Amino acid sequence: MTKESKVYLLNASETMNLLGAEDVHLKILEKHLGTRLVVRGEEMTIMGESPWVEMTESAVKELLGMIRQGHQLTPASVAYVISQVEEGKSQGMADVLSKVIATTHRGRPIKAKTLGQAKYLEALQTHSIVFGIGPAGTGKTYLAVVMAVLALRAKEINRIVLTRPAVEAGEKLGFLPGDLQEKVDPYLRPLYDALYDLLGPETTQRYIEKGTIEIAPLAYMRGRTLDDSFMILDEAQNTTPEQMKMFLTRLGYGSHAVVTGDITQVDLPRGHYSGLKEVQNILKGIPDISFHYFTAADVVRNPLVQKIIQAYEIAEGRPDPDK
Repeated sequence: MTKESKVYLLNASETMNLLGAEDVHLKILEKHLGTRLVVRGEEMTIMGESPWVEMTESAVKELLGMIRQGHQLTPASVAYVISQVEEGKSQGMADVLSKVIATTHRGRPIKAKTLGQAKYLEALQTHSIVFGIGPAGTGKTYLAVVMAVLALRAKEINRIVLTRPAVEAGEKLGFLPGDLQEKVDPYLRPLYDALYDLLGPETTQRYIEKGTIEIAPLAYMRGRTLDDSFMILDEAQNTTPEQMKMFLTRLGYGSHAVVTGDITQVDLPRGHYSGLKEVQNILKGIPDISFHYFTAADVVRNPLVQKIIQAYEIAEGRPDPDK
């Protein structure tokens, strides 16, 4: 049964944001939902089969809600809203995704880009230890660094400690040329990139020189207790069970720990079991510890990356954990 529905737009600026450059957003809506959209002035007409018209109308209204709360739409954000509408999860999305968490050193607002990211941020605010597990491109490490910087600015902590296992060097960095910083920098570069985006290179380097921010390979965490610190372990799928236990037991009074990783991308030598895989069974259910799982829908890179991840999940027989 065919149906026609109308949605009214407020002004030309809103219309341009909704349609996108060369109507790219309009084309994404039509392609994904199988409807035809016609815009004349500030009136949009949606035509097609009844259920798809209703779904398209829901998607358009969510997108308008985001625009009216200051969002500049992108093809990726339009595709994400469509995916959530198709799964019946879109209600209230505009309110959740409009909240500004922080700003970069250049003044760009930082917001959750998916509902999965919003839930992750909530867990980071309410739990002492948070595990962010999922594919690359979901923002799990970047958002952890954002929360660490906010805690530092609010004087809730005195130090940020960022670490990741240097698997490629077998955690044995002595054979590499240069001092410790030069040896480990290639493995820690993603953490520097996040800090530079938030604080700027000069402020980041000043904090590092003062010891307020510490970036080091996981092997250098042994034997320490870290009070009033925000600890982030990145690429945790490449830890052994012993290394994972060692990191988690560094947690001192007034400290937070975030562990991020992708259990589908383990680079450990053959015969070594991932500490991130094991810890899920050991610690799940303990109060004040949260496990958050990202899916392909949370990938905020090129939309094609979502399709690649989903294709690999199907090929490897791993169902989406949310389904």
